Amino acid sequence: VMMLAGPDLRTVPVTIHIALAEVPKALTTELIVATARITAADLTGRFGIAKPRLAIAGLNPHAGEGGAMGLEDERIVRPAVDILRADGIDAFGPLPADTLFHVRARAGYDAALCMYHDQALIPAKALAFDEAVNVTLGLPFIRTSPDHGTAFDIAGKGVARPDSLIAALKLARRLADTNTKAVAV
Repeated sequence: VMMLAGPDLRTVPVTIHIALAEVPKALTTELIVATARITAADLTGRFGIAKPRLAIAGLNPHAGEGGAMGLEDERIVRPAVDILRADGIDAFGPLPADTLFHVRARAGYDAALCMYHDQALIPAKALAFDEAVNVTLGLPFIRTSPDHGTAFDIAGKGVARPDSLIAALKLARRLADTNTKAVAV
């Protein structure tokens, strides 16, 4: 499970590197539940958040507006939220993605589960491009990396910045510190 973690926001795409047209076919209640369970477990076990709050974004604009803009939010996303809540995970949604990332909304959750790649990465990179870290959740070891790609297009030009790499190394160190009760990202 991929998480983008920045100082003020953590996002998790449920589907990752697939075309937007393929997302509705790939998205299942089971995939959302599995992704959320791994996210909640690592927020507790690695990040030290005792009872993580998960905001679950809708797939469609305005989270489908009760079926007026697609049925996926009612047929796929909402049942996943119900299962997670029945399991004792503090999950809520589906929520409209267009209002999920403003400062007041972010205060209400520890991570946002997003239905597709750009829904998760655009807010993370817009808010913290040089500070966000890619963290792979659900592994028996810690894996972090810069939130951007390899940047071969700027290699050797003297314009690359090390900020995201440094942030990734610092977060890996904090996650590895077993004496840390809570990790502030």
